[in-house]
Amino acid sequence: MRPRRQCEHHRTSGERRVAFSDFHRLPGDTPERDTNLEPGELITSIDLPAWSSGLHSTYRKVRDRASYAFALVSVAAALKVEGGIVREIRLALGGVAHKPWRASVAENFLRGKAATADNFAAAAAAELAPAIPRRHNGFKIELAKRTITLVLSELAADEGAMR
Repeated sequence: MRPRRQCEHHRTSGERRVAFSDFHRLPGDTPERDTNLEPGELITSIDLPAWSSGLHSTYRKVRDRASYAFALVSVAAALKVEGGIVREIRLALGGVAHKPWRASVAENFLRGKAATADNFAAAAAAELAPAIPRRHNGFKIELAKRTITLVLSELAADEGAMR
């Protein structure tokens, strides 16, 4: 069975497929490598699942006023609310870890719950509960929580679904 999201790579020894969740690397023993691309490989295609009908999406990048390149925190969100209840959600964070962070804890927390700012905040808190603040980046945890809550609240309000 093929993974739903994957990148197709071409290399001199042939083609290989990598699930998107396995594409980016954690630093480990090779902090200079951000991806699992091997020398000579080239990304030739990316397969994405079909978009669900009624899913509204947005992207928010929070950055330092002096920097126009790097996000302190970014949130990509897609939300479908029916009858005030979260039916579908996709949530990912950037700028808070070495690789893009799929917020599956928050997604699972919100499915089937009321689309409220309180629930969005609780989901963000659950997602970031295991985060370990470091001396110079601890502020990002609260910034990420607030950005998740704001983005999801805006999406729900755009749908007229906020309670």
